[in-house]
Amino acid sequence: MMILFLLSWPLLASLLLFAFKPKQAWVVAFVASLIELVASLVLVFQFDKSAAVEYAINVPWIASLGVNFAIGFDGISLLLVLLTTVLVPFIILSSTKHSYSSAFYGLVLMMQMALIGVFTAMDGFLFYLFWEIALIPIYFICLIWGGEDRGRITLKFFIYTLAGSLLMLVALIYLYFQTPGSHSFEIQALYEAGRALPLAEQGFIFWGLFIAFAIKMPVFPFHTWQPDTYSVAPSQGTMLLSGIMLKMGLYGVIRWLVPVVPAGVHEWGMTAVVLSVIGIIYGSCIAIVQKDFKRLIAYSSIAHVGLISAGIFTLNKIGVQGALIQMLSHGILVFGLFYGIDIIETRVKTRTLSALGGIRHVAPVFSAVFTVVMLGTLALPFTSGFVGEFLLINSIFQYNAILGAVGGLTIILGAVYMLRSFQQAMLGETNSTTESFVDLSGREKLVLFPIVVIIIVMGIYPDPLLSISESAVTNLLSIVQEFSASAK
Repeated sequence: MMILFLLSWPLLASLLLFAFKPKQAWVVAFVASLIELVASLVLVFQFDKSAAVEYAINVPWIASLGVNFAIGFDGISLLLVLLTTVLVPFIILSSTKHSYSSAFYGLVLMMQMALIGVFTAMDGFLFYLFWEIALIPIYFICLIWGGEDRGRITLKFFIYTLAGSLLMLVALIYLYFQTPGSHSFEIQALYEAGRALPLAEQGFIFWGLFIAFAIKMPVFPFHTWQPDTYSVAPSQGTMLLSGIMLKMGLYGVIRWLVPVVPAGVHEWGMTAVVLSVIGIIYGSCIAIVQKDFKRLIAYSSIAHVGLISAGIFTLNKIGVQGALIQMLSHGILVFGLFYGIDIIETRVKTRTLSALGGIRHVAPVFSAVFTVVMLGTLALPFTSGFVGEFLLINSIFQYNAILGAVGGLTIILGAVYMLRSFQQAMLGETNSTTESFVDLSGREKLVLFPIVVIIIVMGIYPDPLLSISESAVTNLLSIVQEFSASAK
């Protein structure tokens, strides 16, 4: 029943926030998110790493359509649930200086519920339902509390995501009608139905699902909604989008694309890797010329996600394991970066890099913390970013040496735009804009110090996280290997 609590508790807390509208809504939301975090940690410590799916619940829901309320998790799901429950308390705590209403915190918790639903759904229809529900809270968060021109930009984001969702729904319904008997959306039934399809039909399913997931990540050329949305969204909305929500697309590839149509992945996987590698170079090069600090990080996220996506489609164990650990690392690091930019913007009312400078002289603690987060983004050894990027680049290089070499440029190009932006913001002399910059407050330290600890601990000792997902990744890749063996 713990998994049911994990799913229902944030929904209940969000409804209470909507109904009673407490003055200190952030306190209620923060306590609720901490309870959710404790529940997820209990599951982590009780998790049997050798098991396939644990704490499964599978009861008929819409029996006439073969829809079950089926939830559960393996090591892959558990890592993403853990990322969600770890980041949400930090996001809530980071928001206190903005005086958001109770509706904002209710939407955050509702989105947490939907995200956990996506990561634990074991029924195709239920997965799609949670996928769509997750879009609603973030849409209103961006629309109500976003910046200038938020209406147009948020509408573009909504249309992009909805279009991808419809493609996914068409693919899932097609698979549903290929299941035997009275038809079912149950995940194993969809796996078996998808693998039995001829190559042409698997290609159709591949592109329907891939485009939906690629838009959410986003992967080039389905990325055009992302920079504007990240820039105009309130800081906490951007943290939700980049830290957790984009992982829905990556998770979808691992859970709902690769095992469903292995022949389609075998046929079109190289195309997906090429698009992902193009995104690495494109995102990095555009980030280099950005003048807005927040927009720079938005483009850098495209580059990092491209590397993760490419690693998954290599269908190599170290690639998928590297992708999972990098998904966690990216969530933590991008939260730290966007929160640092939020602190800068709150104090000096600008994100323009040319207007900054000399912050290290007046805020040495903030500068030191931001340095650690930045070095993690650059994949410095003994930081969380190093582990995933090392595994991913290794995997891509084994898959194709040329693509591996090009993908490896993400480290060099990342150093260019991150070190350059750090130099402009933190180094040099203070000016009239930054001379009154105040160092971290106690509450800001409470957010950022644990983030620094997580970055370092993950970099020094990532094995506990890798071991959680190892069995599930092995099971996943065995499906593709069985297909490859039978195809020969």
